[in-house]
Amino acid sequence: MTTRDVSVVLVHGAWADGSSWARVITALKAEAVKVFAAPLPLTSLADDVAALNRSLDRTAGPIVLAGHAYAGAVIALARPERVKALVYVTALAPDEGEKVADVFYRLDPHPQAPKLAPDNNGLVWLPEGAFAAAFAQHASAEDQAVLCAVQRPISLNCITVPVGRPLWKDVPSWFLVAEDDRMIVPETQRYMAERMKAKTKAHAVDHTPSVTAPRVVVDIIHDAIRSVTGN
Repeated sequence: MTTRDVSVVLVHGAWADGSSWARVITALKAEAVKVFAAPLPLTSLADDVAALNRSLDRTAGPIVLAGHAYAGAVIALARPERVKALVYVTALAPDEGEKVADVFYRLDPHPQAPKLAPDNNGLVWLPEGAFAAAFAQHASAEDQAVLCAVQRPISLNCITVPVGRPLWKDVPSWFLVAEDDRMIVPETQRYMAERMKAKTKAHAVDHTPSVTAPRVVVDIIHDAIRSVTGN
């Protein structure tokens, strides 16, 4: 088996869309990797898992599934048949019976983390200043402006329901710990990675390294691909 036989599926988290993976996509494409960005509606955890499974149906061969932030919970509930490796990019990994909110709020937030509250529709948006302060503080002002403009809100129904048995109990996993993350406390990331028995790499990157440090993300995805291909 070669790298060309593997499909890499990238899954965005809250307040983002597939464009947040743009630099990772172009880097992988340049190396002839088949790569897809799965869109999530962010309307409920069940809706997001169903949407991801529809994206997986468009792929062929073994799958390396990478999730950012909230999407860590989603990728762990995907249909398992062809998923051979999971990559957590500063992601949340609730265990069976836990809610996403349980791990997100496990420790006190960073002082510059935004205060989150739902609007009248039960949707949580990030305040404009949060992109420069916490979501992607290492990004350029231009990138921060784009992230803010394309942000997609997340429903409370995504983070307040217990999850089922996560795939990381059965599928090899990798975890990129973001030491400069101001959205998900790095200590919480390390706690989840250790609990998962994930192969862990820690870097001084912010919460959105797919934008601010794409090579770091590409490298850990490559590690997962090699585990599948044996090369």
